[in-house]
Amino acid sequence: MSLILSILTQLQIATVLMSLDRYNCSEFKIKTIESYQKEPRVKPTSLAILASSAIFLMTWAMPALADVDYHIDINQPAHHLAQVSVSFPQTDSQVLTVNLPVWRTGRYQVLPIADGVRLFNATDSKGKSLPWKRTASGEWQITLTQPTSVKVTYQLHANELGDRLRHIDSSHAFLDASGVFMYSPAFRQQPITVNMQVPKGWKSYSGMERDGKSHSFKAANYDVLVDSPIETGISQHFSFDADNRQYEVVFWGEGNYDTTQIIADLGKISAQASAIWNGYPFKRYVYMVHATSGARGATEHLNSTVIQLPRFNFREREDYLRFISTASHEFIHTWNVKSYRPQGLVPYDYQSENMTDLLWVAEGSTSYFQNQLLLRAGVMTAKEFFDDLSLRIVLNQHNPGRETQSVAEASLGQWSSTWGDYAVNHSVNIYSEGYLASLALDFSVLTDSKLAHSYRDVHKELYENFKIPMGYTVADVQNILTALTGKDYQPWWQKFVNQPVSLEFNDLLAQAGLVTTYGDKPKIQVDTGMGLSGLYADLVLATVAKNSPAWKAGLTAGDELVAVNGLKVTADGFAKRFNDFSPGDTVKVTVFSNDQLKDVNLVLAEQPKDKLAITAVDNVTAEQKAFFKAWLGIDWPFDTEGKWINADGE
Repeated sequence: MSLILSILTQLQIATVLMSLDRYNCSEFKIKTIESYQKEPRVKPTSLAILASSAIFLMTWAMPALADVDYHIDINQPAHHLAQVSVSFPQTDSQVLTVNLPVWRTGRYQVLPIADGVRLFNATDSKGKSLPWKRTASGEWQITLTQPTSVKVTYQLHANELGDRLRHIDSSHAFLDASGVFMYSPAFRQQPITVNMQVPKGWKSYSGMERDGKSHSFKAANYDVLVDSPIETGISQHFSFDADNRQYEVVFWGEGNYDTTQIIADLGKISAQASAIWNGYPFKRYVYMVHATSGARGATEHLNSTVIQLPRFNFREREDYLRFISTASHEFIHTWNVKSYRPQGLVPYDYQSENMTDLLWVAEGSTSYFQNQLLLRAGVMTAKEFFDDLSLRIVLNQHNPGRETQSVAEASLGQWSSTWGDYAVNHSVNIYSEGYLASLALDFSVLTDSKLAHSYRDVHKELYENFKIPMGYTVADVQNILTALTGKDYQPWWQKFVNQPVSLEFNDLLAQAGLVTTYGDKPKIQVDTGMGLSGLYADLVLATVAKNSPAWKAGLTAGDELVAVNGLKVTADGFAKRFNDFSPGDTVKVTVFSNDQLKDVNLVLAEQPKDKLAITAVDNVTAEQKAFFKAWLGIDWPFDTEGKWINADGE
């Protein structure tokens, strides 16, 4: 009996180690090994029995090494419907758990993904129906009485284009596996094949390798599948090479995009990766571009991305910069997030929140670097770069939430974050404020290392030393900072990351020879602190900024504006009406609040009327120019009179 127990004990340990190895969880490996070492050893005379018994038991306990086969039949595209089947290899378990993720990568929010599933069914190897029950929002448990393979089928509804989750119509299908293909934790690391039946004339593309057919793909495991969306349908396809890497660009939907310009600029961006990292994590990369009826946004994946913009939002320079900047952002994510990411996101837990206080590094620093690559590549001018930075500064200064929430708290709160009045007044954004925290950190590293290193070197080290399956911690980032600068970064972290902070932008930018300005003779206008939604031409207050005139007068989001000084006001005339007054004036505002009419007095404040700009300081020094060059990698962009040398982005 003791021998059997010893065999079982050691088999359990081996099984756990093998399982953890699949998920590359080194910390747990060590702990398990340590506990294993404390176990009594088996006598040498028992080794043969142990080996044969272990092989037998492992064969019984472990799932067979076979592919998980997926099939999707897009048989009713006009109604956003498809039929999905998943064939799992033979298992000896009494219960097979099958899951559909409750969130998708790149969007840190639990979603009602499983609501798209209907007509769920499970059968054994002989086609006999198996009993099952729904045990969680994204979980089904199938009961088994004997070893068998299992086939799961279900109807899928896919009409979530703007979520970049799944969308099927008569012209295409965009399929993110997190919203389309179920998996079983028991077979999560098994090889995968995907076969699709699509309407005639459709073409299919993915970051996954093809499996010999036009509409078939293969992946090493479910984690690769879930990070390799498929675009299939009627589209335009282009390919190009850059720095010994293959790129594909797929355009779905008609729009005013210039494919020649886009492809040329994407090639320029690729060539700038070496400014941050040594090497590429991919051989082939796929850009999927959606020209939509209104949906916008983008999501990064393992070696691909999907970018969405309204179909006529590509041509104008401002629109194009928004698009190409987004493309740069998603390209950077191929390293930052997809190749290395915070420990709380490794490995992905598809069935619950993945908590980390470092999302601002994952997302905010990506936003921080995106335009730097464009600037270095010559796709964006220095003036355009600083116009964008100026806008970010203004938005930060008008965000009361920066006084309440830190970027670390925002990272932890991202999974439960909301929009609207409360968010504006009490929250910060991991993207925008994460950008500014990255800016402050970059300037600190440049200063402390005497320009020998920058924040780019932090990310270079993360890529070199913390590739997935590892995950980095706050201590890891701080240790890198100390190694680069020789300084302890815990105090900096406490001030700029762990608590709310308001940056002194002029003090910061002065190191690079820059200053913010509203012009020599800045104009002012009134500030009420009230904001309308602008969606339905109504006068319902969407936001009331904390400590603004409207806030102090007791107004709140949801109040409906009726009149100003006794005269009716319209949504179109909202701003013009208040511009009839001057800062310091008191005006009577009539509103419906909880359906009751009331009057309040607002003492109007002031705000700049002109746009904030960033320009050169007077008498810039050689040291400031050197700092500028070390920061952005380009020469000083101003002439001797402080004017932009190249301001034209056309």
